[in-house]
Amino acid sequence: MKALDLLSYIDDIETYKHYGKVKRVVGLMIESLGPESSIGDVCWIHVNGKRQKRKIQAEVVGFKEENVILMPYSDIQEISPGSLVEATSKPLEVKVGTALIGKVIDSLGNPMDGSILPKGLKSIPTDQNPPNPLKRPPISEEIEVGVRAIDSLLTVGKGQRIGIFAGSGVGKSTLLGMIARNTKADINVIALIGERGREVREFIERDLGPEGLSKSIVIAATSDQPALMRIKGAFTATAIAEYFRDKGLNVMFMMDSVTRVAMAQREVGLAVGEPPATKGYTPSVFAILPRLLERTGTNEKGTITGFYTVLVDGDDMNEPIADTVRGILDGHFVLDRSLANKGQFPAINVLKSISRLMNHLTTDLHKNAAEKVREYLSTYLNSEDLINIGAYKRGASKEIDEAVERYPEIISFLKQKTDEKITMEESIKAIIKLAD
Repeated sequence: MKALDLLSYIDDIETYKHYGKVKRVVGLMIESLGPESSIGDVCWIHVNGKRQKRKIQAEVVGFKEENVILMPYSDIQEISPGSLVEATSKPLEVKVGTALIGKVIDSLGNPMDGSILPKGLKSIPTDQNPPNPLKRPPISEEIEVGVRAIDSLLTVGKGQRIGIFAGSGVGKSTLLGMIARNTKADINVIALIGERGREVREFIERDLGPEGLSKSIVIAATSDQPALMRIKGAFTATAIAEYFRDKGLNVMFMMDSVTRVAMAQREVGLAVGEPPATKGYTPSVFAILPRLLERTGTNEKGTITGFYTVLVDGDDMNEPIADTVRGILDGHFVLDRSLANKGQFPAINVLKSISRLMNHLTTDLHKNAAEKVREYLSTYLNSEDLINIGAYKRGASKEIDEAVERYPEIISFLKQKTDEKITMEESIKAIIKLAD
């Protein structure tokens, strides 16, 4: 270490520690008198357990008069009035490096299988600023995701951010697993936020598989964990993706789901006294979403292509979180329950979905073929009721006749088995042939 760096390091060292003490606990909100700290700082709460002394990690989320409001990263059992609160004067940091690839970690960066973190990792803060808008290179290159319906009709670019909108049980996790296994990105970073405990292992073993896990880092924060852990899971995963982007890699980032991050932030907001605004969501929810989602994308070193799932209540695509996320991202894919009920998987409704950058990324031949297939599909669906009840007579409309003839081929083209591997080149050739 250089002499100047060493002097700077010594200057930054705290020569004394700040302490406070717990005054009261309401739900998951801990109120303490002191210590001197800032919003986002991590504190340690010292408790005398029944068997041994231990420390509970918590974060400063607000202030009330002279008191500090803390939210814990774990359970709050054994905290008592007067428990010592020690300030670290630092925000949450996690360790990251290539040695994490293939591992499943929690929101604090600890391996969930109980193993020890590998050596040689670098500490980075979980909360960082999005890249400067003027330093973001334009998205000009498409990325292969290995799903025929996406590569051909909803082409995605390197650094694009897409929302996957669906109700529960329509196939979001399965689609993410297909993308993770088949994509040509250098590395996958997958955040499972608010999932059921059962689903985490199922996703890793069934949807992701050994092939997908070998080039992925999975960050899991299950639904039973405190709200702050679920929020930090999203921020930790984004920070890990940013680390690899800054190394010059093309990162495939997936988060399932943004809705549960918003719900966790609502819990924190209500606990610290924020007023409920839109449908019970606090103002901080709508402040945190753009800050989180804008961190992915391109910068001058690499790219993060983002897929964010949005769980829509009652399949309502216009509920507040869905509406906000759709306005921030560069496109949205809608998974339709009616298609899933018919056995069409992935259940992407291509007529309701859009990739805002597709026209800038594809050739004229590919673009025209995609438009033609959409036209066939739209024409058929607009006349489907008449066709099914026998009210339409063949020959009455040339467009409808063509659409009826092509419809079975189009549905067959859109269907794809979860273990079926298809390159982007094959998908484009197939759609051009379909439209010809």
